Amino acid sequence: MKKLVLLLFLLISGLSSGQQLLSPAKFKKGIAKKDIQLVDVRTNKEFEAGHIGDAQNINYFAAGFKEQINKLDKEKPVYVYCQGGGRSGAAAKMLVEMGFKEVFDLEGGYDDWKE
Repeated sequence: MKKLVLLLFLLISGLSSGQQLLSPAKFKKGIAKKDIQLVDVRTNKEFEAGHIGDAQNINYFAAGFKEQINKLDKEKPVYVYCQGGGRSGAAAKMLVEMGFKEVFDLEGGYDDWKE
């Protein structure tokens, strides 16, 4: 019973956090909308090797990451991705904590992306 209550709490907390994990198909539909912000949190080298559409590169490992992220509009949806999903998951959580209203993370990252 305790495990069930804990599981429900974690599920509800995750859903209310403002952060959503999207499949590549749903992510693609989302970034097709107007007035969104698409952010690639990989290194510059990874970004230059290939990226999604008009993404802006804000390196998660860079010293000024938070300062660069803070320049984004907190009222507009942010779609974020990395290579495999780890960095973007951490970045998405950080964005929500910083006050961003809608944050969408690409499940599986660029590795699972197919244009």
